Amino acid sequence: MSRDRRRGPRESRRLPRWSEIAPLLASAPRDRDPVRRRLARAHDIEDLREMARRRTPRSVFDYVDGGAETESTRRRNASAFDDVEFLPQVLRDVSRVDPGTTILGRPVSMPFVFAPTGFTRMVQHEGEAAVARVAEREGVPYALSTMGTISPEDLAAAAPGADRWFQLYVWRDRAASRRLLERAAAASFTTLVVTVDVAVPGARLRDLRSGMTIPPTLTLRTLAGIARRPRWWIDVVTHEPLRFAALEEAGGGFAEVVDGVMDPGVDFGDLEWMREHWSGDIVVKGVLHPRDARTVVDCGVQAVAVSNHGGRQLDRAASTLAALPEVRAAVGTDAEVYLDGGVRSGTDLAAALAHGADAVLVGRPYLYGLMAGGEQGVSRVHDLYRQGFLRALALLGVTSVGELGPHLLRCPPAHGPRVTTPVE
Repeated sequence: MSRDRRRGPRESRRLPRWSEIAPLLASAPRDRDPVRRRLARAHDIEDLREMARRRTPRSVFDYVDGGAETESTRRRNASAFDDVEFLPQVLRDVSRVDPGTTILGRPVSMPFVFAPTGFTRMVQHEGEAAVARVAEREGVPYALSTMGTISPEDLAAAAPGADRWFQLYVWRDRAASRRLLERAAAASFTTLVVTVDVAVPGARLRDLRSGMTIPPTLTLRTLAGIARRPRWWIDVVTHEPLRFAALEEAGGGFAEVVDGVMDPGVDFGDLEWMREHWSGDIVVKGVLHPRDARTVVDCGVQAVAVSNHGGRQLDRAASTLAALPEVRAAVGTDAEVYLDGGVRSGTDLAAALAHGADAVLVGRPYLYGLMAGGEQGVSRVHDLYRQGFLRALALLGVTSVGELGPHLLRCPPAHGPRVTTPVE
């Protein structure tokens, strides 16, 4: 038998025609906008985080990215979602999926809130106004921080159609707190977010090691940062100087403002004081213990946000996903319950709702988007969550937010819906 016959029939070859090659070489038209081109390469929040890291001075990036002490809580907030196992339903008609719902009685396009973050224009010069405009376009709420770099009045002008929330740290000076509430109410903010986990500042070691100051000051370290990220510094110095809404009210230096805001004497009685001075909805943010959740609801608030401040306050605090089921059980249907911390995808959003949350608050991820591409970067963050949430709903075999629940979960005991602490 010949060698060729042992190998089988000889393959015939030919030169391909150009008409056969041309379709393989076709590509999408090149977008002329360099920011859109860059953001199109971001397929998840981690991609945006990496873009933000490359475009921002190290000290500023670490301010956003870091947590308290060993940062174990910051890491666990996200890793808790890795332990979630879904039990998807099949053979359901998911040709039409609706991610819309209501938050505090108002319709939203999905159960998602842009959380309050301080010093946002230090991160990127477009700041809070850019985030509020995205919230307005997409039909979700946005919360302005007491330590924001835009006033309530200016934010209302920038995004007049947004559902605007105002986040308050209770000041030692209650008269100053009351004036802030009056300004927010006059600017048509609908909801007050009272943050209660900042009796004292957390130990954010990354900031201490980098010499981070607010506003940034010129040191040898920051001068080195200028050399590496000149575009960021040019944007900072060529736009309106950083200013803080709280600073305007305090009439003092920045250190005095921070000291005045952090009041270790705040207690449940202050919620009753706020109820007297605020006619809109109230959300208490920073609750992890189920007994505290029950107490604040009994004080007359409309919602509780399960939060550990993104791991930036007490290190080794429980992850928010682990704390959520007990808080939900303690609150029942008497108030809405939100989850803040660790939500990095639309699938995480679905998991949080299946665990009992009515909505999620997202902060760090949109700051990554802001650093990566300004307002367009924030839009990219929103789109990633929405696309992922729609996909998760369809793959779970549900067509609406109301169909999510613990029946779709198979979770380790650490995250199961249990109540181990008596609630009085």
